[in-house]
Amino acid sequence: MKHIRIHATVAVASAIVVATVSIGAQQQVRVNNARTATSTASAHDTSEEVLAFERAIEAAVVRGDVAFVDAATAPTFTFTHGDGWTTGGAPLRVDTRADWMATVAKAPYASRVLDSVKTEVHGDVVITYGRYVGRFKDAAPGRRTFTVWYERVYAKRDGKWQYLSHRTVDGPNYEKD
Repeated sequence: MKHIRIHATVAVASAIVVATVSIGAQQQVRVNNARTATSTASAHDTSEEVLAFERAIEAAVVRGDVAFVDAATAPTFTFTHGDGWTTGGAPLRVDTRADWMATVAKAPYASRVLDSVKTEVHGDVVITYGRYVGRFKDAAPGRRTFTVWYERVYAKRDGKWQYLSHRTVDGPNYEKD
């Protein structure tokens, strides 16, 4: 009889342990699923926020709005033009922030339209990559409309996004006018 009570006690204790572990595991799965959902939603929101910021910068470049572009770019900003660097050669040129502001001030573009843009979100750092179709206001025939495939880097600093870098990875490729 004593032997039966010990087995019954062990069986009840085992059942309690199994139930507790099972409930704990289910709660952990729910917590992990909630974290994943929150992280995915957060990454999507961040992606949309940066894409809107990128479109605003492009619009400011077309307007020649140096104040906006200057405020949006980091002090260490660089803009690498041309894809020669991708095959071991030299880019067409590399602008510092000051160089790029001088270009923006001239407002040489009639349009710069973003296309096929994707994002990689890494917390407070976002990489965008895609294409823009640009059109100069004044250019020689055959050099007015062009496409550029690019990669850009943004970082959130002091609660605001900053444009750190642009690298052309293919282009400029000019279209016949």
